[in-house]
This record gives sequence, structure tokens and C-alpha cells, in this order.
Amino acid sequence: MTASHYAGLELLDTPVLIARADGRLEFVNPACENLLALGRRELLRHRLFDLFHESVPLRQALKTALSHNASFIEHDLELTVAHSELQLHVALSVTPVDAEGSLALVELRPLDQQLKIANEERLLLQQQANRELIRNLAHEIKNPLGGIRGAAQLLEHELAERPELKEYTAVIKEEALRLQSLVDRLLAPHKRHVSSEVNIHEVLERVRSIVLAEYPSGLTLLRDYDTSLPTLIADKEQLIQVVLNIVRNAIQAMKGQGEIVLRSRVARQVTLARKRYTLALKLQIVDNGPGIPEDIRDHIFYPLVTGRAEGTGLGLTLAQAFVHQHGGTIEFDSRPGHTCFTVLLPFGHDA
Repeated sequence: MTASHYAGLELLDTPVLIARADGRLEFVNPACENLLALGRRELLRHRLFDLFHESVPLRQALKTALSHNASFIEHDLELTVAHSELQLHVALSVTPVDAEGSLALVELRPLDQQLKIANEERLLLQQQANRELIRNLAHEIKNPLGGIRGAAQLLEHELAERPELKEYTAVIKEEALRLQSLVDRLLAPHKRHVSSEVNIHEVLERVRSIVLAEYPSGLTLLRDYDTSLPTLIADKEQLIQVVLNIVRNAIQAMKGQGEIVLRSRVARQVTLARKRYTLALKLQIVDNGPGIPEDIRDHIFYPLVTGRAEGTGLGLTLAQAFVHQHGGTIEFDSRPGHTCFTVLLPFGHDA
């Protein structure tokens, strides 16, 4: 076959290769170049099996398809790209394309996006359940709190002649106020947000100034901004709270000593909350701390989950709630020495 026979494959979004029985490559399309992060000329120098580590399933799939002259499909296959160690999660399809059974079309359909969408939907349902639980719990706590504070004030008046006992009523009032503050934070995500045009770098600079005032030494906050980004339609105060909560968590994990990078970028053609957007904001907060403990990674956004004895476990819960209210997503990648929280927010409503 000549290159002209493969012209239509150039236009596919699905990564495809044409391979011979011995693994030699005849053709790769641009989508495959993007997936494997290698140019066509370099790819065609390799055999199919040499592109991946532990490629026995791939070798077997090609052999089976060609020997039986029928398509072979593997719905869930993990491959590791040899030159970059990139882990790929793909659906594999191998189809003979000539009568002699010497050539096959190999399709590598990435499953990462599908898994990500499914995970986002699961997190959204979980967050909605958490929100309802928190709201009901907060209201149940809020009602008796008012009675406790009122009773403490009345008791304080009755003890006017015994000032040494007022210390106890003061403790009751202070603890009631502390619980009231906690309840208000639990109910905060249910307040309607006020949208306006927001420059994300004003938000980041505000957080930066707050944090540096709190931690004047031992902490380095680096800027990595794309200043060409358009404005967001968002609630500025909520976005400040999102970034501040993530940054404070990082600082507390690093015990006030370390480096944090505030990074802004544009993301193109992204799907958020089942809507497709041409442009989205990609905001990243990166720290070089110890990383998120393994035992809480799967439920770090759940309320009251914290890795610190003195923590409330509400910072990331509130951050996630605010991000979801803006139609965005929040996720993280963490290992010792590197933790990166990524927030994606749509710039507009061009779904």
C-alpha cells in the first residue's frame, strides 16, 4: 500500500498505526504522534513492540488478528512508553487491512479521559451527598448553640456577686462562639455566589500578600503566570478562599518552611461537568512538601478529613464546593517532595 491509501487516517482523532506481522511500522497518524510524544520519522524507525515496555499483550494481539484474519480487541490495556516511561491506559483494537494477512491497523484509544469523566461524576455525587449531610448537621448544631449562649449569659448575670465563677461562663460563651464559627463555615458553600469579571492574577496576588504577611520568613512563593489569560466570570471572594485554603494546607504540611509555585495557564478543548469548553483556566498550586499521606488520599475532599491533629478538615471540602459551583474541577497529584493541586475553571459558556 502507498501513503495515499492512508490519507483518511491522518484526519482521525484516534491514534492509529499500520504494522507488519513482525512489528515494523508502515504508517502512524498525527494523533499517534501526540499520544506517544514522538515525531513520525522517529516512530517509523522502530518496531511496534519496541515502543512499549512489556509489550507481550500487544505482540499477541497482532499475531492473533493476522493469523485468524479477524479483529482482535482488548478493552482495557496498560502500556508504558519506552522512551518516556509514560503510562497509557488504552482500549486496543487490531484489524487486518490486506488480503495476505501481512498488515494490520492498530488503534490505541486512550481511556484516561473516560476514566476522568467517570471519576468526576462520582466525585460530584459524593460532594452533593456530603453537602446535604453537612447542611443538616450544621442546622442541628446551630439551633441548640443559641440556647447555650443565652443560658450562659443569664447565668453570668446571676453570678454577679461571685466573679470567680464568671470564668466558667466565659469559657462556655467562647466555645459556643467557636462552634458557631465552625457551623458558619460548614454552611458557607450554600450561600449564593456573586459573579463578576475577575482577573485570576489579582486573586493570586491577594493570596500571596495574605500568606507572606502570615509567614514572613522561611517560605518562598513563586509566580509562574500567563498574563495573556482572559478574565473569568466568577465570585472573586470564593476564588480567593479556594486558593488560600490550598496554599495554607501546603504551608501547614511544610511547617512554614518550603517553596510554593502559583501557576496559571490556558487549557484548550476541555470537558467540565459534561460541558465542552473551548478555553478554560488551568490554575496550579505546587509545593515541595512531604506530600499527602497515603491513607487519606482517596477521601481528602471529604468533610472533617485531615492529616493534622489540629486541623478541621474543612479547607479542601470548601475549596471543592466553590470550584464545583463555578462549573470547574479540582484534582491533585502528590508524592514526597511534590504536591500539585490543579483547578480547571471555564472562561465562558461556549459549551
